[in-house]
Amino acid sequence: MSVNPTPDPTEELWQALRPQLPPRRPRSPRGGRPPADNFACLKGILYVLREGCRWQRLPSGALGCPSGSTCWRRFRDSTKAGVWGKAHAQLLDLLGEEGVLNLHQVIIDSASTRAQKGGPHRPLPRGPPQKRL
Repeated sequence: MSVNPTPDPTEELWQALRPQLPPRRPRSPRGGRPPADNFACLKGILYVLREGCRWQRLPSGALGCPSGSTCWRRFRDSTKAGVWGKAHAQLLDLLGEEGVLNLHQVIIDSASTRAQKGGPHRPLPRGPPQKRL
């Protein structure tokens, strides 16, 4: 009995991402392997992002998705097309409409906020360069 190591993406997530995906290239007239299904690639991408494993260690047989290389190429192409930023903005809009997300009360972590004015500037040391070990 095989146990699915990660839950499938929900239908709502798939419906939000599908319009954002770049159009598929037409198949080459010379033939070749047909392109992998977008939904199957999404399962592999979400697994790698959630678990933090390497693309080549993706358990594609257990997940029912293509190889790690195929999922990585699909992730690269969708990142270049801005899919993840658009999907994130759409998710924030949806959460705001449902009242789950309230941006009127926000906490900023100072460790990740850019210092606009910077700190005191120290003069650079003069003399021969130091040897690094």
